[in-house]
Amino acid sequence: MTKLDCSVINCTYNSDNSCKRNDIKVEGNEAHMASETNCSSFAPKGCGCGASNMSECAKKDTDVSCSATSCIYNEAKKCSANHIGIAGTDAGNSSDTLCRSFVCQ
Repeated sequence: MTKLDCSVINCTYNSDNSCKRNDIKVEGNEAHMASETNCSSFAPKGCGCGASNMSECAKKDTDVSCSATSCIYNEAKKCSANHIGIAGTDAGNSSDTLCRSFVCQ
């Protein structure tokens, strides 16, 4: 599992700059830079992480699937980086986020 830090403070899964979801998906099929990626698991505060899906919010280590196949950390559509970060100041939806750890091959 990948250790995931997140600075998207208005995401429901963010707690103390950590992602509390067990799994996320990073999008960016044709990305050549970080700004062309996004976290499609983003959910605005006020939804998700309720009593019915608290199991998704249990740990800091997160399984990261990734469609950014041009990233050096992409191995069979999974992130192989030991530590990644998701960013997105004032994100209102997933397209306002990005993977800070993206490195184009």
